[in-house]
This record gives sequence, C-alpha cells and structure tokens, in this order.
Amino acid sequence: MQSQIWFPLVITLKISIISTILVATLGLIISYILARRDFRGKWLAEILVTLPLVLPPTVTGYLLVVLLGKNGFLGNILYNITGWTILFTWQAAVIAAFIVSIPLMVKTTTAAIEAVDRDFEYAAFTLGRKELETALFITLPLAKKGILAGIVLSFARAVGEFGATLMIAGNIPGRTNTMAISIYSSFQAGNNELANMLVIILVAMSFLSMAVTAKLVDRWRI
Repeated sequence: MQSQIWFPLVITLKISIISTILVATLGLIISYILARRDFRGKWLAEILVTLPLVLPPTVTGYLLVVLLGKNGFLGNILYNITGWTILFTWQAAVIAAFIVSIPLMVKTTTAAIEAVDRDFEYAAFTLGRKELETALFITLPLAKKGILAGIVLSFARAVGEFGATLMIAGNIPGRTNTMAISIYSSFQAGNNELANMLVIILVAMSFLSMAVTAKLVDRWRI
C-alpha cells in the first residue's frame, strides 16, 4: 500500500507546486493590470479569467483537450514541431491545475491591490520611483496578505483538482494518478482502506497549508 500512497502524494505535490509558481507569477501580473489599469475590454478580461471558477471542471477539461489535443490549435503546432503531445502526461495535469486555480489568485490579489492606498504610490512617483519599482517595493508588499491568501487558495485548489485533470491527463497508474484521482479510483475499486488513507493525507495537507498561512498573517499584524 505504501507505493500506492507515495506516488500519488509525490506527483500531486509536484504538480501543485509547479502550478502554484506559475499562478503566482502570472496571477500577480494580471492582478496588477486589472487593479491599476483601465482599458477597453477590461470587463471581458475579468470574465475570461474568472470563467474557469464557475465552469464545471469537466467542461474546462474538455476545452483543454480540444485546444491541446494532437488535432487542436495549440496541440497541433506542438506536435508538428516536437512530435510530442501533451495529453495524458503530468505536464497536462499542471496545465489543468493552473487553469482552474488562477481565478482564485487573481480575484483575491486584485482585491488586495485595489485596497492599497494610492497616495503611497503617488508619493513614490514624486520621489522619482518608476512604476515597476513602486509596484515591487510599495504596492505588492502592502498587499502581501491578500497575495499570500491567493497563493494558498490556488495551491489548495491545485492539490484537490480532479475533473479537468482526469479529462486532460487521465488516470494512468505511475504517471498521472494524483491524490484526488487515486481516491476516486480506490473507492470505485472498493479499496476503502487506501481511499481513507489518501483522504486523511489530503485533508492534513490542506489543513497544514491553511494553518501556516494563518500564523503568517497573525505575525504580520504585529
């Protein structure tokens, strides 16, 4: 049973960590633009970013299959250049986790950045600071609680991702069977002992990440 627990745990952490790094990087950029820029079509951009949050995960997964499959727009380009298809790989699971978790990062971080008093930014501008410097050393540090919350929520969402991952990465033992998928397959096979162990580990991981976040936020209040 140890091997049946170890691989899903490792691949889930691997996918979730990589996905969260991508989400944190791109999510910060998107959030800053949405919070500090007014541009034509902004409402549409906000809807597109939020859409994976409200769509059923299987629909999101299907759209990703259509887009990234061997005959899909992006998938066909990738296949013609490399001869490799991303479907049913752990990399596909990273993409699925990224797509479904980035709305949480963007919504939380955008709200945090919007809550930062712009007078601090204007003061930095008058002292000769560029916008990038102001964003990195003034705006984002002042919004750090919301940013951290977004990162943790995105990580937790990636850890528990199931529907989109199953559609685009499948359930291949030793390759793409994440914790959530392994729980489902174990339950379907009647292996409740394994399912129970995986559930306990998954709940413990989520609880630990939220507890660490709460501790950090409390420390920042001092």
